[in-house]
Amino acid sequence: MRIRSFLEWPFFEPRHRELAQRLDAWASSHLEGGGHPQDRASVDEACRTLVRELGAAGWTRYSVPYAAQPSAAQFDVRALALIRETLAWYDGLADFAFAMQGLGSGAISLAGSPELKDRYLRRVAAGEAIAAFALSEPQAGSDVAALQCSARLDGDAYVLDGEKTWISNGGIADFYCVFARTRPAERRADGSVTARGISAFVVDADTPGFEIKSRIDVIAPHPLATLSFSRCRIPLTQRLGAEGEGFKLAMRTLDIFRTSVAGAALGFAQRALDEALKHSLVRPMFGKTLADLQLTQAGLSDMATDIDAARLLTYRAAWLRDRGAPVTKEVAMAKMAATESAQRTIDRAVQLFGGRGVVQGEIAERLYRDIRALRIYEGATEVQKLIVARELLNEARTP
Repeated sequence: MRIRSFLEWPFFEPRHRELAQRLDAWASSHLEGGGHPQDRASVDEACRTLVRELGAAGWTRYSVPYAAQPSAAQFDVRALALIRETLAWYDGLADFAFAMQGLGSGAISLAGSPELKDRYLRRVAAGEAIAAFALSEPQAGSDVAALQCSARLDGDAYVLDGEKTWISNGGIADFYCVFARTRPAERRADGSVTARGISAFVVDADTPGFEIKSRIDVIAPHPLATLSFSRCRIPLTQRLGAEGEGFKLAMRTLDIFRTSVAGAALGFAQRALDEALKHSLVRPMFGKTLADLQLTQAGLSDMATDIDAARLLTYRAAWLRDRGAPVTKEVAMAKMAATESAQRTIDRAVQLFGGRGVVQGEIAERLYRDIRALRIYEGATEVQKLIVARELLNEARTP
């Protein structure tokens, strides 16, 4: 992946350009040519290996900032998005491994006690421990406030009961940041559930009463699982932040990492465009090349324009977040625009490749499977539309 001219945009500082150059050099020698693992055991081992390599090379510390600055949790969201864009261009599983280390430990970075940060974050940053973010449930995916997993205080511990599902790194993580109800759900007049009464906890994978109920195989090679808690005792000291503040903590974590999802989508889309350009210049077609056909040129133009528009939204959101501005609307716009446009771009690339585009193991086919999940992960496109509309209406109501 050559270093792109967009790094000269005013959103970036010299340190971001230097970071992109170093990472591209590392990725080109460590990741180029990697394909999708073909079975669950291979996926698990590949993910563990990538976590170790990313940690040893120092990249994971960008998603676990406490390791670099013990006095505060400061996320450089522009760096996160740049790293994910670069890793995704080379290898979707490498991007996944990096991102989940940050998302899985983000709640500890934001609200963990000094003891919890010392116990977990340094190992995560070094690639010595794998983290997971456990929020979704069988009946509470997009409607996070409706979660039912409960945490009952019993002496100096909480007792967790319930299930979580669609949990990334499920089955390979060393610990999970789990969100559960510490108070019964409160319902509004319209029947919806309020977000009050949700708390967050760190649960080690070997805790009695916790188990991996089942593994989930999805279209892209990501380790996912359903988790089960049955009278699972968690020490009071494993709670993250104050009791009842879990929903806000989850949203703060997602506000940081949703922008990086957009970065990953940009990496997938840019790789698709790059491969389509190379292919179109050499593929014979009707006595010319594919690139000589106006329909091809129109498609390439649409792909490039989609990518640039999404990139502007993505790095605007990251820049605003790094300046301390409220960014809920901008993050939702970026995540929605980047993932949806990347799906269109990759679909066009598959079409340009013709039969090769759907052959298992080809780059275009791999990208097609990689991108689909991003339109759902960390809030589906439909949820992002609701967030944008809500923020717009709140702004309109404010005098």
